[in-house]
Amino acid sequence: MFVSLFHMRVKLSHKIQPLHYRDFKNFRQTLTIILIGLLSSCIAGKKKGNIDLWLTNPDQSVLFQHQQKVRHVVETKTSNPVIEIDPDKVYQTMDGFGFTLTGGSAIIIKQMDPANRKILLQELFGTDKNHIGISYLRLSIGASDLSDRVFTYSDLTEGETDTAMLKFSLDPERKDLLPILKGILAINPDIKIMGSPWTPPLWMKSNKKSKGGSLMPEFYDAYAKYFVKYIQQMQAEGIRIDAITIQNEPLHPGNNPSLLMLAAEQAVFIKKSLGPAFKAASIDTKIILYDHNADRPDYPISILDDPEAKKYVDGTAFHLYGGHIDSLSKVHEAHSDKNIYFTEQWIGAPGKFAEDLAWHVKNLIIGAPRNWSKNVLEWNLAADPKQDPHTSGGCTECLGAITVSGNEVVRNPAYYIIAHAAKFVRPGSVRIGSSNSNSLPNVAYRTPGKKIVLIVLNEGKVEQNFSIRVKNIVRHSILKPGAVGTYIW
Repeated sequence: MFVSLFHMRVKLSHKIQPLHYRDFKNFRQTLTIILIGLLSSCIAGKKKGNIDLWLTNPDQSVLFQHQQKVRHVVETKTSNPVIEIDPDKVYQTMDGFGFTLTGGSAIIIKQMDPANRKILLQELFGTDKNHIGISYLRLSIGASDLSDRVFTYSDLTEGETDTAMLKFSLDPERKDLLPILKGILAINPDIKIMGSPWTPPLWMKSNKKSKGGSLMPEFYDAYAKYFVKYIQQMQAEGIRIDAITIQNEPLHPGNNPSLLMLAAEQAVFIKKSLGPAFKAASIDTKIILYDHNADRPDYPISILDDPEAKKYVDGTAFHLYGGHIDSLSKVHEAHSDKNIYFTEQWIGAPGKFAEDLAWHVKNLIIGAPRNWSKNVLEWNLAADPKQDPHTSGGCTECLGAITVSGNEVVRNPAYYIIAHAAKFVRPGSVRIGSSNSNSLPNVAYRTPGKKIVLIVLNEGKVEQNFSIRVKNIVRHSILKPGAVGTYIW
């Protein structure tokens, strides 16, 4: 090639002339520059092929920290266990990952001084730097058991009723919850928010008490107006409620507050009162049913089997205090046109970091989306060192994602569990195919920015070398036993 290049001819003034040495020297310099450019492009391309890893080790030696780039090679064979990624196989679109901003959580965060509170909210809801990017929140409609007291938005004197909701008021939330929510929306105005009631107003209940009882049928329409008022008045505050569940844990009337609502009752309430009320008020907030454990998939299926109720319903919400995460797929298989959500799971104080990390990542962060859930929510965002506040009879051992004492913040297991997904699997990401593994449970996504995100848990008892393959590109990694890695490329 060198000789051929040397004997090249160039056309000058329409005459064929020999190539002089100085011309060749210039040509050689140009060729060198081109080759260097091509080599640089190849190197840059190789770097581009490397992937980012964010790691948490169960011994807490590494806590959701960015690691060195994971090396990659172009090959089709490897002796390691392989996680196969199939970007062409697509499943559900994700809405987000997060927590319940309980009334107690809002109180605790609001008590911080403004500067430290602003820094904390940025860490929780921002996506740059080491911020974890919470993208979905659940609120209690009225009090939950992790509020400082029991209240609803229609608390009346004994014997009084207000079926037109003329006395409905969000005033109980103006001191703490609403200011914190507005601070969060200033950071992420697109965050999705779900509302869930623990109890209707007491005057609507059969026992007139905050704990247990049933919603009296003569107040079904009034309770539907209660939801409408809630959504409209939150919107007037600049807070869009994307979805509501009809009742938190409808088969657990022993909490304070709580309500027993059987499936047949929920079906009637949806098709006769709530659905028509939303339609009349032109409300597009999603109606999500059930909101309880995975051991009773028959509850939502029985409601969705009723076409008059089903037409108003967006999907079904689950917890996992009973049953198996695979049960979510049973509801999807029965009604694949309706969505699945995962809305609550607690961690008991003081927490067992390694056990909590492995169980929650396997069953919730990986297991729920692999069974069609569009979101994953842990329970309370914040509590104080005594797991306060809570109602009388409410949860006394619910460990927040963060523990706040004054301006001091301790990050607990749920913080890191949610961080591994929320920061990178942004709303609008689509779950894609990834091979299942007994020792390396995993889930994969394609983000709106066209990146691939893979979350992996090493469930084995020994350090595990493994490979990630997308078509003919193989990337190698290693995780300690019990470690969680989020890979992004």
